[in-house]
Amino acid sequence: MNRLRSLTLTATLLTLTLLGACGRDESAKPAEGAAAADSDSSPGAAAARAALSVNVTSLEAASWPRTISADGSIAAWQEAIIGAETSGLRLQQVLVNVGDTVRRGQVLAEFRQDTVRAEAAATRAAVAEAQAALAEAQANAERARQLQPQGFMSAQQVQQALTVEQTARARVEAQKARLAVDDLRLSQTRVLAPDDGVISARPATVGSVVQPGQELFRLIRQGRLEWRGEVPQVDLERVQPGQPVNLTLTGGTTLNGKVRTVAPTLNPGNRLGLVYVDVPAGGVARAGMFATGRIELGATPAQTLPQSAVLLREGFHLVYTVGPGNRLRAVKIDVGRRVGDRIEVRGGLKPEDRVVVSGGAFLSEGDLVKVVASAPAAR
Repeated sequence: MNRLRSLTLTATLLTLTLLGACGRDESAKPAEGAAAADSDSSPGAAAARAALSVNVTSLEAASWPRTISADGSIAAWQEAIIGAETSGLRLQQVLVNVGDTVRRGQVLAEFRQDTVRAEAAATRAAVAEAQAALAEAQANAERARQLQPQGFMSAQQVQQALTVEQTARARVEAQKARLAVDDLRLSQTRVLAPDDGVISARPATVGSVVQPGQELFRLIRQGRLEWRGEVPQVDLERVQPGQPVNLTLTGGTTLNGKVRTVAPTLNPGNRLGLVYVDVPAGGVARAGMFATGRIELGATPAQTLPQSAVLLREGFHLVYTVGPGNRLRAVKIDVGRRVGDRIEVRGGLKPEDRVVVSGGAFLSEGDLVKVVASAPAAR
């Protein structure tokens, strides 16, 4: 009986062992199938899935203006200082204000004229008195000339009559000169504009008593403004009168002008020379504004690329070109002018090089790419 139980237990254990082995074999088949499927992926297929699609372009010839950039301020072409010419008079009225446009000879202000008119009237009376004395002296001198040959008057008496005549004539001339001074002072009680222009400052105050030369107004002559750009010594010799200049104000407004003249001297401290550019009057420009200018020297040929194709890395400009086997190659280039969305390439590329148009930030040296199209050339 015991032996029979031992045989039965042994048979059961063998059966369980066989069933477990069969289960492991069946579960291992899917894993082996997956491994086999993975092994079917070749290196060429993986590289094909990693290839990026890019657009390419090449150097494009263009004719671009050559410019010099400079900074400077807008100022009055000439600013006339209008001051008082007389003294001791009270300012009675001011007829213009800052920003007013005036004409040559227009009255800007007036002083009180009472004192000057009274002095001029007294001088006129003195002139009349001197003229009467002169008439009497002339009559006496003429009588002396007629009586001298007849012996009725001595030579001394005749000489005295002639001397009185000359003195009376001189007194008349002196009084007339004094009257001219009074008339001039009377005209100076009216302050006139010396030229057409715009009032830029008005220190004059009604009721004040001014002294000769005291500033009353400032006038921008003819309303003309100019931009004074500071140009380095190495570029100054290329600037000539008549060249067009594009000015950009701080707010982005642009103005067009022309070079009027170039300063004959340089600042010894910074070796910068001034370029004077006429600015159109009546616009948004104001004296004292800062502006950046581009002086156009003339058009020159240029080889250009889209700015999106040029990267800046570690201080160098570079582009990606598509080489043999559609592998990328990073090329350092020398850049120059920028016009719109194009940039000038001065060296580093050949005309036949295929340059990636955009997306360079996501590319690396040696990447495999697929060229899908060539970008149209800029015209």
